[in-house]
Amino acid sequence: MKKPRLFAMLLCAFALAGCARTEPVKNIDQTLNSHYSDNQLQTAILEAGRARHWVMQPQQPGVITGKITQRDHSAEIRITYGANHYAIHYVGSNNLMAGPGEIHKSYNRWVNNLDKDIQFRLASSTTP
Repeated sequence: MKKPRLFAMLLCAFALAGCARTEPVKNIDQTLNSHYSDNQLQTAILEAGRARHWVMQPQQPGVITGKITQRDHSAEIRITYGANHYAIHYVGSNNLMAGPGEIHKSYNRWVNNLDKDIQFRLASSTTP
């Protein structure tokens, strides 16, 4: 009689773990195999962000800030870039269950998609 109860409790624990809505905040540090001009990198980042509905704002050479709003959730990022790298770092959020090093998994999906789009645009660039 104890084994079925233990099995049921384990099953519930695994089910609840699978429903977790938060995960560690994902920051991207991407090293590129090719060298790109600052203008090429800035263009790729801005275009990728706008295509994914991020509001992108160049702040200074090598730095762009981005903000996305989905319904009543929002996130802010800071993107730094140079000749053969770029980085996307979490700055802040609203209604994304952010805690110490944790955030709603949607944020990581948004950043992952942005990263893939930046890479795609750089790969499509005709003159790296």
